[in-house]
Parts: sequence; structure tokens; C-alpha cells
Amino acid sequence: MAAMGGNLPVPAPANAYTPLSNPIVVIGEQFLAPYPVDLKIQQKVFTLAENNFDITDVNGNLIFKVKGKFFSIRDLRVLLDAAGNPLVSLKQKILTVHRRWQVFRGESNSSNDLLFSVKKSSLLQFKTTLDVFLASNTSESQPDFRIKGSWHESGCTIYAGENIIAQMRRKHSVQTMVFDTDNYGVTAYPNVDYAFIVALVVVLDEINADRSGED
Repeated sequence: MAAMGGNLPVPAPANAYTPLSNPIVVIGEQFLAPYPVDLKIQQKVFTLAENNFDITDVNGNLIFKVKGKFFSIRDLRVLLDAAGNPLVSLKQKILTVHRRWQVFRGESNSSNDLLFSVKKSSLLQFKTTLDVFLASNTSESQPDFRIKGSWHESGCTIYAGENIIAQMRRKHSVQTMVFDTDNYGVTAYPNVDYAFIVALVVVLDEINADRSGED
């Protein structure tokens, strides 16, 4: 994976929040900011490139891209930086009842490069709740993070314990209705790895996109 350089865009700051005393780093320290980071996620629907995303800051600067691998559209996503370098690969684990997704560094699928996994907290859910386990949490007795909400509800909130570390909300506009796009605003709180937050939101979308089948 290419190293992150100084020429890549840094998201513009959002409004003031109190930074966490202990930064949350999962994908990389370069994705920490001492201020809240507001990002916009635009998803094109009903296209061959279904579930591909562009992630920009509030000024429209491209920060990340999410691409689906051709012939693997439903079970593999790659999160890229603005220069096209792969940061993490998001892969659905086959034959799991809780819709488990695993996230690996770069384009690896080695257990040594596993960063975290995400699964539904229970089989039967009326509102989505997902448990997030870091790779070091091998017992999985308690999740390291939790996501509550979904793309199809008003948004979602991401927690570390009882602390909110990020929020997502749906944005409606004439453009989203005319051009078959969904726009979402995501705020990662200060000292929270905002690439990690984007990866969680993409997994949330994937899990909710497959709710029509049996759990």
C-alpha cells in the first residue's frame, strides 16, 4: 500500500466538540483530527456500479472512494484514499447467520491483517444494532463499538461504550431525487479515526441492503 503523503486533502473542520482524551485509531493515525470532521457520502443507486461511494468534505474535496470489485459486487468493497491507494478491504464472511463482515488492511484477506469485524447484535431486529469487534478482542464477550440505526432510518449513531464517537444523518435534496442518489452526512468526533467511521458506515449499508433474506 502506498504511503499517505502530504499532498492528500485533509477534511475541513466542523463545529467545535471536546476531543476524546484517548484517541481512537483503527485504520491510521493520519485520519485523526483535533476537531470534528464532517463528511458527505454520496451513493449512486440502480447502476452497474451499485454501492460505490464518493466521500467528500464540506467543501466538496474528495477524501475517500469506495469501490466494489467486479464479479464480487455484493460481498467485497475497498476503501481508497483520494489518490486511489487501498486502505482497507471489507469482506462478507460466508455462511454466517449474523451477517458478519470482516475488514482487512489494504487488499489483504490474511488473518494477520484483520483490523475489525462487524455483525448484527441479534438475529431478529426491528431497528438495526451492530456490534463491532477489534481483531484483538478474540473473546468477543463485549463489543468494542456499537452502531445503532440504519441508512433507511433517519441515520445512525456510533458508540464506544456509552460515548458517542460519530453520527450519520440522511440529507434530502432535489438532486438526490432526480439523479437516483442517496446523500448522507457523517460527523466523526474529535480524535476519532474518520476512515474507520466511513468503513463502519459502508458495512452498515451492506448489512441493511440484504435484510430481505432470512437471518
